[in-house]
Amino acid sequence: MIELMDVRKAFNQGRHNELWAVRGVSLQVPAQQVTVLRGPSGSGKTTLLTLVGCLARPTSGRVRLHGRDVSGMTERFLTGLRRQTFGFVFQQFNLVRGLTVEQNVMLPAYPLGLTRRDLRRRAHGLLESLDLAEHAQARVEWLSGGQAQRAAIARALVNDPDVILADEPTANLDTELSRRFLDIVRDLKAQGKTLLMTSHDPLICQAPEVDLVVGLRDGQLD
Repeated sequence: MIELMDVRKAFNQGRHNELWAVRGVSLQVPAQQVTVLRGPSGSGKTTLLTLVGCLARPTSGRVRLHGRDVSGMTERFLTGLRRQTFGFVFQQFNLVRGLTVEQNVMLPAYPLGLTRRDLRRRAHGLLESLDLAEHAQARVEWLSGGQAQRAAIARALVNDPDVILADEPTANLDTELSRRFLDIVRDLKAQGKTLLMTSHDPLICQAPEVDLVVGLRDGQLD
């Protein structure tokens, strides 16, 4: 269970261009379910996602993970928490150009201390499950949009995280590829993963795989 209690996030606080991206959000994200944060651009969806994933700290309020307050923990602890708990799928995928698909998938798992053989085995298992094994040695800039997305998902899963966070995961995909993404979501949910996504895509928000849709506008629950 992920819980946010009166969370607020300001950028450039105290300056002339101060911006409150999140304004007092209290929310429970149920475990082993699929939750979607829905809202227009600028509604605070992505900021809220980064707060949940410990990529940013709230200006005020509390973020709890399994009953434990993570808002004020040291960066060293948060780094380990992110590595062990969360898998991130970014809107632009953030794959490292010049590296192969296999190398990109393996990157987050290097700190785990696995042997290279075990790490490659884990990466290839994920690529096979996502129909990407034949592209393992291809450089990521050669991939199509759908292939790049699946590579990003494999990278997010390589540490076997409990929680997958995805920012506008279908923004760069057509309808057919978006439906294939939902097939992946269904499989992850069946494995007991918790998924939190941002989206304003009706195909995602109305999908039967989604358990909860949370509306956001101007940094507040809509």
